[in-house]
Amino acid sequence: MRKEELFLLIKDDLSRIEEVLKRNFASYIPFINEVSQYILFAGGKRLRPLLTVLCARLCGAERDAYRLSVLFEYLHAATLLHDDVIDSAAFRRGRRAAHHIWGNQAVILVGDFLYSRAIRIAVEEGNMDVLDVVSRTTILMSEGEILQLLNCDNVEITEDEYLEVIYRKTAALISAACETGAIFANKDSWHREALRDFGTYLGYAFQITDDLLDYLGVSGETGKDVGNDFKEGKVTLPLIVALERADGDDRKRLLSLIKESEPTPEGFNEVCRLIEKYDGFNHTRRRAEEFVEKALSCLGRFPSSEPRNLLEGITRYVLTRRH
Repeated sequence: MRKEELFLLIKDDLSRIEEVLKRNFASYIPFINEVSQYILFAGGKRLRPLLTVLCARLCGAERDAYRLSVLFEYLHAATLLHDDVIDSAAFRRGRRAAHHIWGNQAVILVGDFLYSRAIRIAVEEGNMDVLDVVSRTTILMSEGEILQLLNCDNVEITEDEYLEVIYRKTAALISAACETGAIFANKDSWHREALRDFGTYLGYAFQITDDLLDYLGVSGETGKDVGNDFKEGKVTLPLIVALERADGDDRKRLLSLIKESEPTPEGFNEVCRLIEKYDGFNHTRRRAEEFVEKALSCLGRFPSSEPRNLLEGITRYVLTRRH
């Protein structure tokens, strides 16, 4: 399925999700609405709520899951607000990061509001399984942010440790969005397990591709500066591979570039050349492809249908996305 065809087929669902997002986040405090709108409507892909809607449909849900689905976008937006403060990020989705406009304290508190709003929607659904999945996921996400902070500038981090971080940071939320679709449709345990695993593998592929784009993307397309993770001291998979494989002199050079207090464009370009030399980019790309194949195998447990075709199209698109 071509990207253009895929986007045409999901266009109506994305429009409905957008409508529900606008209706359900509001606070009686205008300032909260202003900051929430800034992060929520800055061009996000709506991947997580879309997955909930399509997974519910895949499982034969008798009603639309739009209202429930948006809680995952609120959780995602909250993490973006908090992440940008922690990382001192300058831009988000091509615009100034919210904390540069309203300050760290205000932005963190609005992030807390969005977390709370998401939990409230889960409660209003009246399903303890939904609330269990959402509350468990928020714990994992918090742990992921802490692990990432602890591993900042950790040049000894292994690939397995990296995967543990991105499971909590990204994959757990995508997994929860998919599993919640099955819960919404009142399906039994194998449906939940299959979609939970599907979302986990998709989340791994999504984050690994994101980390690859931080080195190989184009700033105007990714919505943030290329090399931003490297500048912030985040040791992601391309760099992990290069550090593990580099010989003595090259490894010493990599370490010296990583430890520079003020990384330069020239230094970043040299790091990219060394990662390329030790096949770090190709290894990272292959790992993303492996997780995509695992995600597709989970969908293969379901009968052929339009929702399954759309989910397969989204899964394959993860590998080719530019932002």
